[in-house]
Amino acid sequence: MIRVTRLNRTGVVLNSDLIQQIESTPDTVISMTNGERIVVLESPDEVIQRVVEFRRSILNPQSLEFSEPALDQAVTPGVRHGR
Repeated sequence: MIRVTRLNRTGVVLNSDLIQQIESTPDTVISMTNGERIVVLESPDEVIQRVVEFRRSILNPQSLEFSEPALDQAVTPGVRHGR
């Protein structure tokens, strides 16, 4: 999933696996496999970079940085977590 910004400055998260094509007309238009077209502020190169970074994070999950609260809530195998 990648975050992009619509022209009205609202954010949207896209499933990058469903991107069919990206056009620069001069606005950046992302065409999805379901036929939806989304016009975004980011350049095609920025969108591509975000897709690449997302896919790298899937292939190398150790490279992800977690905040301390997320680490505190991690479940340890064999340890019961309850209140």
